[in-house]
Amino acid sequence: MKKSLVALAALASFAGVASAQSSVTLFGVVDLAARYTKANGQNNKQLANDGKSSSRFGIRGEEDLGGGLKAGFWLESPLAADTGAAGNEGRFWDRRATVSLMGEFGEVRLGRGKTSHRLVVDDFDVHTTTGLGGIYRLYSSLGNTVDSVNRSDNQVQYFLPGKLNGVYGSVEAAAGEGADGKKSIGGRLGYKAGPLHVAGAYQTTDVKSSKYKLGSLGASYDFGIAKANVLLSQAKFGALKQSIFTIGAVVPVGAAGQVLAQFSKASGNAAVDKSVGGDAKMYSLGYEHNLSKRTALYTTASYIDNGVNTNFRVASNAVLAAKGGRSGGVDVGIRHSF
Repeated sequence: MKKSLVALAALASFAGVASAQSSVTLFGVVDLAARYTKANGQNNKQLANDGKSSSRFGIRGEEDLGGGLKAGFWLESPLAADTGAAGNEGRFWDRRATVSLMGEFGEVRLGRGKTSHRLVVDDFDVHTTTGLGGIYRLYSSLGNTVDSVNRSDNQVQYFLPGKLNGVYGSVEAAAGEGADGKKSIGGRLGYKAGPLHVAGAYQTTDVKSSKYKLGSLGASYDFGIAKANVLLSQAKFGALKQSIFTIGAVVPVGAAGQVLAQFSKASGNAAVDKSVGGDAKMYSLGYEHNLSKRTALYTTASYIDNGVNTNFRVASNAVLAAKGGRSGGVDVGIRHSF
């Protein structure tokens, strides 16, 4: 009995030392909304995921290696809270799976994660590219299955250190690794201090012996009574080109609420208009009310007016709009983070 007590005490002391030098955190978001979408005279009623934030769960941790050096890991999986399904098309840690070294030099990160370009678009879309109002609904792949615009596999990424007087940035390269792989490189550079935030990003991905190129430049300014966002993006693939202009605002309402409004216009060149289509206008309006730091109620309405040969829709599971048609939707939901 005494030996058992001694062993337990020893294990407890080791655990105390380990916890002082490292940490592991379970985290996540559950976001569900009652949603109604309509196009071509048809409608779809559902309990939808990701109305305001992407539902997810994950594990992350850091270890202090001494001398200002840290090691970290991050494993994050998408969650379909309406059915309880996790993962995505055979990828369990589809959102992020990385290991890192961090120090005064910045961070070196290896694995699967968001591209630098996507991080910039997230920052300057008032809906953070999520839900009915997310502006990525208007971004065209220009007829190709580009699967590394948002996240990429086999990624080597470097982040600048945090103490650069508001300057931040990252660069990455992703190996193709096989016939179906999409080799890509990209980066971003930004400045954020006080009410001002500006950033730019560029990414190029090898597709079918050519390159899909995507660049964005964004800016925002917080006037106190409202925060204004502007974003300009352009995609190119061979002779095809699409430009997207977005302007939005976030207006505080009392201490716990905010109104989000945004307008985007996508324009394709003549080559795009004749083939896959790239013209559209998107309008969105939403309201979010924070019940606490972790729980919020929200509602969002959005509407897409497609140009000739274009059939964008407000949600991936909404009725597909006819070419030149319209797509709209509204939802009401709750988001809880932990």
